[in-house]
Amino acid sequence: MPAIHPVPKETASAELKDVYDKLSQVHGRIPNFFGVLAQRPAALEHFLGLYSAVINHGTIEPKYKELAYLKTARVNGCEY
Repeated sequence: MPAIHPVPKETASAELKDVYDKLSQVHGRIPNFFGVLAQRPAALEHFLGLYSAVINHGTIEPKYKELAYLKTARVNGCEY
């Protein structure tokens, strides 16, 4: 099965610069998940809105939401 590699910050297009800068500020780096989505910059930008709505709103702390989706990926055999 072919692998899709994250887009490194050093080779990211100009249209990704602002997005990568914001991700770096929040996470201290570019998480691989977002780097892979950056293969299609429009997909990354649209996903970030959804991700923010899910992670940053509601009564459950973001770290528990993160844990839930990582656990779900593991249970389903996803190589994350």
